[in-house]
Amino acid sequence: MDKTRIFALIGVFLVQVIYGFTFTFANDVIDEGFIRPFGFIFLRVLGAAILFWVLSLFTPKQKIARKDFLILFFASIFGIALNMLTFFKGLEYTTPIHASVIMTVVPIVVLVLSAFFLKERITGLKIVGILLGFLGAIVLSVYGKSAQAGDNILLGNLLVFINAVSYSIYLIIIKKLTQKYYPLAFIKWLFLFGLILVFPFGYGEFSQVVWSSFTPYILFSVLFVVIGATFFTYLLNPIALRHLKASTVSTFLYIQPVIASIFALLIGSDTMNIVKVIAATLIFTGVYLVTKRPKLSR
Repeated sequence: MDKTRIFALIGVFLVQVIYGFTFTFANDVIDEGFIRPFGFIFLRVLGAAILFWVLSLFTPKQKIARKDFLILFFASIFGIALNMLTFFKGLEYTTPIHASVIMTVVPIVVLVLSAFFLKERITGLKIVGILLGFLGAIVLSVYGKSAQAGDNILLGNLLVFINAVSYSIYLIIIKKLTQKYYPLAFIKWLFLFGLILVFPFGYGEFSQVVWSSFTPYILFSVLFVVIGATFFTYLLNPIALRHLKASTVSTFLYIQPVIASIFALLIGSDTMNIVKVIAATLIFTGVYLVTKRPKLSR
C-alpha cells in the first residue's frame, strides 16, 4: 500500500473520530439551551467559511472553471445546508439511537450512486464489508443507551434520513471536483454558498445567543464543533477523496458509533460488554474489507 493511500485512510479515519466526539459536544450545547439548532448551524458555517477563506490567502491559487460553480452550488446544498440543517433539527425530535441507525444507510447509498455516476466497480469483498459494518453499527446502536427522549420520532427519523441521503449525494458530487482542484480551491466557495443558504434559517436563532452565559466547557464544545467537526472534517474528506473511492470513504462512517462508545466509556457514561466488543469487531472487519484493494488479475 503506497504512502499516499495510507495518509488518505488516516485522514478519513480522523474525520470519523472527530464526528464521534462531536455528537456529545453538540448535544450538550443544544440541550442546555445555549444555542438553538439552526443558530448553531449558522455559527458552524460562518466560522468555517472565515477559516477557509483566511487559509486560502496563504495557499497556491487555482482558478475554478465557470461551469463548476454550478456544481459547487449544488454541493453546498447537499453537503452543507440540507445536510446540516436536517441533522441538527432531526436530533431535536428523535433519539441518538434512532439517528445512529439511520445514518448507517450512507455507505449503502454511496455504493449504489458510485456504481451509477462514478462507474466504481462493486466487488463482492466490498459488499461483504459494507454488510458487516452495517450489522455491527445496528448491533451497537440497538444496545446503546440514550437518556434523551424524542418528541416526534417519525419526523426526527425522516429528517435524519434526508440528511443521510443528502450527505451521500454530496460525497458523489465532490468526488469529481477533487480530481480537478486542490481542496482549498473549492471548499472556500462551498462554504460561501452554504453560508448564504443557511442564513435565512439560522441568523435569527444566532442573533439570540447570550454569549456571556457560556461556561468554559460550552465554549470549548462550540469551538470543537466549528473548528474540529466542520473546518478539519470538510478539509480532510476532499483530500481523502482524491486518493480513495467514494464508497470507501463513506464506509468509515461505521466507525462513528464505536468512537462515540469509547468516548462514553472514558467519561464514565457507559460500560463495556461482550455485545459491544462483537459489534466493534464487525465494524472494523467491514472497514478493512472495503479498504482492501482487490488483487490484480494476471
